Amino acid sequence: MQSNIEAIFLDVGNTLRIVIKDEVFMAQAKQQIVELTGAQMPPDAFNKLLEDRYQVLRKRAKEKLIEASEKEMWTQWMLPDFPAEKIAPLSGKLTRLWRDCDGRRVPREDVKETVIELSKRGYLLGIIANTITETEIPDYLETDGLTGYFKTVVLSSKVGVRKPNPEIYWEAARRIGVEPAKCVYVGDNPVRDVEGTRLAGYGMFILFFEPATLAKEPSTGEVKPDYTIREMKDLLDIFPPRPVPVLEPGTTVPRP
Repeated sequence: MQSNIEAIFLDVGNTLRIVIKDEVFMAQAKQQIVELTGAQMPPDAFNKLLEDRYQVLRKRAKEKLIEASEKEMWTQWMLPDFPAEKIAPLSGKLTRLWRDCDGRRVPREDVKETVIELSKRGYLLGIIANTITETEIPDYLETDGLTGYFKTVVLSSKVGVRKPNPEIYWEAARRIGVEPAKCVYVGDNPVRDVEGTRLAGYGMFILFFEPATLAKEPSTGEVKPDYTIREMKDLLDIFPPRPVPVLEPGTTVPRP
């Protein structure tokens, strides 16, 4: 089946990157949120208030399979009692700090070499991610020198829908110019990622085995992945170099 695959889409959270708990880093993020907003509360108490409101937003997102923009998230859900004209311009920075409250996000060790090799082997690469931030993933790719290897980056915070809604997968396939049946998705969620991939008609789903994800969302066993991997470089055992097309004399290969 993998001989027909032309495009490989990757998840980010707990797939390309993991969260490292760093108490000092997390405390600094909480403090910066208080300073940025001017909240008259201790950092931990303000963080608890925000967490309660955030869970209401997450419940809505998961039930309706939609994602709020950063501006909507902060002005309507997280800080509706603060002046919108003050909070709206800060929404991007606040989202990044809110994410930092969970810990420091770092790439898995073998991600870069695997991405580069898959690209060399002739696969089109893209990202499909449920995320509340609009800048964190593009910034990570830029910092790690990977931007040029990904033909498209589809974020729920920017397109307004989230996995397992098949529309986010179809949007990614449209952007990269490959029919869904020739696409594969690699993610760590054994329920949401499998369901969305199947609904979208993707040719294959590969589960990245991540204990942190399985502890929160264990597999139901109803729909199984095509492969399960434990390291990113395992993808290289599944996807060999794509065959180079044989051209008739005088023809040229169209640019992607």
